[in-house]
Amino acid sequence: MNKLISSSSPHITSPRTTQKIMRDVLIALIPAGVASVIIFGLRSLLVIGVCVLVCVVSEWAFEKICKKDNTVFDLSAVVTGVLLAYNLPVSIPLWQAAFGSLFAIVVVKQLFGGIGQNFANPAITARIVMLIAFSKTMTSWTFPDGVSSATPLSLMSGGNPEALPSYTDMLFGLHGGCLGETCIIALLAGGIYLIARKVITWHTPVAFIGTVLIMSLIFDKAPLYQLMSGGLVIGAFFMATDYATTPCTKWGKIIFGIGCGLVTVLIRFWGASPEGVSYSILLMNIFTPYISRLTQPKPLAGGDRR
Repeated sequence: MNKLISSSSPHITSPRTTQKIMRDVLIALIPAGVASVIIFGLRSLLVIGVCVLVCVVSEWAFEKICKKDNTVFDLSAVVTGVLLAYNLPVSIPLWQAAFGSLFAIVVVKQLFGGIGQNFANPAITARIVMLIAFSKTMTSWTFPDGVSSATPLSLMSGGNPEALPSYTDMLFGLHGGCLGETCIIALLAGGIYLIARKVITWHTPVAFIGTVLIMSLIFDKAPLYQLMSGGLVIGAFFMATDYATTPCTKWGKIIFGIGCGLVTVLIRFWGASPEGVSYSILLMNIFTPYISRLTQPKPLAGGDRR
């Protein structure tokens, strides 16, 4: 008779590792990175390189000092560096990009226990801190022709819609903004790749973008420009779908996406800032445990035993 072997959970194994998931995310981010170089020039690569390097070195050094297992090779720090860089202006001083990367890894990720234990998205949180600390350089937008000017959201917020780029320019990213958020075609290609690879599901991106679309139609706020401006698409596909900081249930993802959309339009339409995606994701990250608890499925024939 064979021995009965018992062990603690988890009992279901999968060939999908953190490294493989992060590798897929990086592949999905490549089109937006290529577009940023074409649109804004080679300095995009420099900003991306600095962010990635500082994120990786910060993670390695922190874990070395704290005598923790090294997680550099799971590629999560690389993903954080790329996402943070994509949310920065191409003209950002490199030391500020390095500061944001250090903050994202050490303060937001590692001090809360490392991958899977942080309560908020590291790249999003670092960007908000940088907006507060370096407001001038974080809102200095460079157009593809090298001329500084307002972003489409700023133009709409300032009541200057006649200066907006064409829909074609918006789609291909030929306007001012953060280096990785302007080319909608590239971001959609990456998002579709993640869904096809089953790295993410459609629930949060569709709920997020759909909510912004519906609210824009209701309040007559140039719906197509709202969808293609700012960090909506990159936020919906790449940040609002973070495993550690967003709900894992189907209805939880939908509620999370709707919440992000509502907060985004609230800030965009009536707030002091023309953009609200980063703030909306951070706020909903805080509510994630409550959403997960609310939408947690009950066992078959189970009930509330409290």
